[in-house]
Amino acid sequence: MKKIYFILIIIFLIALGLSFRYKSINNGTEKSEIVSQEEEATDKNISATKEEKSTISEINEAGEESEDQALSWYKPTPGLSWQWQLSGKINTSYNVDLYDIDLEETPQATIDELHKRGIKVICYFSAGSWEEYRSDAKDFPKDVIGKTMDDWPDEKWLDISNYEKFSGIIRGRLDLAVEKNCDGVEADNMDSYQNNNGLSLTYGDQLRYNKWLAEEAHSRSLSIALKNDLEQVKDLVNHFDFAINEQCFEYDECGLLLPFIKQNKAVFGTEYELSPSSFCKEANRMNFSWLKMKYDLDGGRISCR
Repeated sequence: MKKIYFILIIIFLIALGLSFRYKSINNGTEKSEIVSQEEEATDKNISATKEEKSTISEINEAGEESEDQALSWYKPTPGLSWQWQLSGKINTSYNVDLYDIDLEETPQATIDELHKRGIKVICYFSAGSWEEYRSDAKDFPKDVIGKTMDDWPDEKWLDISNYEKFSGIIRGRLDLAVEKNCDGVEADNMDSYQNNNGLSLTYGDQLRYNKWLAEEAHSRSLSIALKNDLEQVKDLVNHFDFAINEQCFEYDECGLLLPFIKQNKAVFGTEYELSPSSFCKEANRMNFSWLKMKYDLDGGRISCR
């Protein structure tokens, strides 16, 4: 009987061992299948993530390209010919690349005529002075109006250190430039801090205001000139598209404008007192676009080119 019991115990243990092994193998298979499924899912997720990133990248690139295209604007290059007239009926007979004319007073028909001939149009307004004859003159707060400008009794300096008080008016002028289809703007009196303005303006005030002007113009796809303000060229050349200057040859300061030429940006200008023979040769050598004109800028001119 003992032998029988012993044999039965051995058989039971063998059967138990086989059952445990089968379960282990089965569990291993299931685990293997689970791991395989997890790996497959991971691969799919990685693939999907790559596709999503690729799609996002394409969207970003397309968006950036669209934004760049939407914010493109005219950028005058050195050597262009130009005409500058801010008073009287515009003489449109000149065969030039660019006209600079008054934003408010120039009829739309004149701008359209110039465009039909392939001529770019820069529209003038004063950004640093209050002019009593402008249609929006009444909109300026009294506390931003400073001293009367020398030689210009109907103009007074603006407190550009507090330009936020009249920024809406300037934006309105830029909007008008867009409405009239101007290619860019000449914002005048951008060196207020150097003048007897009665407002204690500083270099920093001017820099902040001028950069703001450039940003506002570019946000409307308008080109913008740095008018005079030679001492700040080094700080502003990257923000402005071209330069307009008066009398740099008379005052022997034209070299300060060369950073624009080095960046392939046009430099336009005029002399009022000097004879063309005393500055034209040098202006052409520097690749400046220079004129001899009268102070009232009535359309009469002698061009160096």
